[in-house]
Amino acid sequence: MESSLPSTQILDSGESAEGKNEAKNYNEVMSTLPKVKSLNGYDYYLYQGFWYAPFFLEGLMSVQEHFNPQSTDIFVASFPKTGTTWLKALTFAILTRSRLSGSTTSALLSKLPHDCVPFLEYDLAQNPSNRDLAIPLVSTHVPYSCLPKSIISASCKIIYICRDAKDAFVSLWYFLAKQRRSENVEPLPLEKSFELFCNGIANYGPYWDHLLGYWRASLEFPEKILFLTYEEMKKDTAAHVKKLAEFMGCSFTLEEEEGGEVQMIISLCSFEKLSNLEVNKNGKHRPDTSIAIQNSIYFRKGEIGDWANHLTPEMGARLDDIMDQKLKGSGLKLPR
Repeated sequence: MESSLPSTQILDSGESAEGKNEAKNYNEVMSTLPKVKSLNGYDYYLYQGFWYAPFFLEGLMSVQEHFNPQSTDIFVASFPKTGTTWLKALTFAILTRSRLSGSTTSALLSKLPHDCVPFLEYDLAQNPSNRDLAIPLVSTHVPYSCLPKSIISASCKIIYICRDAKDAFVSLWYFLAKQRRSENVEPLPLEKSFELFCNGIANYGPYWDHLLGYWRASLEFPEKILFLTYEEMKKDTAAHVKKLAEFMGCSFTLEEEEGGEVQMIISLCSFEKLSNLEVNKNGKHRPDTSIAIQNSIYFRKGEIGDWANHLTPEMGARLDDIMDQKLKGSGLKLPR
């Protein structure tokens, strides 16, 4: 989601003098930052080593100053369009399963997964109380090095998901293109967007630096950070659902496993199930705000390797080479 909203709309304090001063401070900081035209035509600003759309940069600066997590919070972190929707659905379903008498009562059947898990840079930047404290899930796209220090010092757990860069780029381009067309604006051509992406210019990019931050942190703090890939999760979803439950401190009991609870969660959170729900076909995300977006835009294909239908082999090889160079020596090798 991108926006050119004025700074005051991100602030919990609204039209208060304090809120206006804070917005002015954010604008003053942004006026000093390098900027470049982005994949969707907006200016992106370089802040602490990463590119941000102004709206999300304002939210980031706000939570860096003010956010206080619960020590039990679990953050679902990702670069945009790398499996975020699926991971939110799975973690939410796992954590809330004890509330259910059956999957037919899950909130996921009537809400977009993004409406079930609050977003750090928007929901909690606007108002820290925009959450159900009984469900300790928070989502974010913020790079690890830019997370509020309060999150790191509180020893919160983080679950990070990523995917092959080629599929990530194609998914991101389609998401932004659909969004722009819904606003009656022609999106940037795929080829031009690809050049920007290869140069690291994307919201929360460069992609490789985003990956490396969480990867290195997961090696240093394996008890606090779980690093996952979309491809491996698709390959053995059941094993990963159980791994997620164990990491979050709510492992499945033998009785639950024998009763088919793992498979029920997998089915409930599947692309086929979620994308065909009425709420996700015709509903809107944040419908009463100026950044409302069709829920259906979050569901395209969910396939591995679809990049080959949109990028030339030369483009694919180029991005693979870039990723190999950037990740060299880190020990991280993404599935392809």
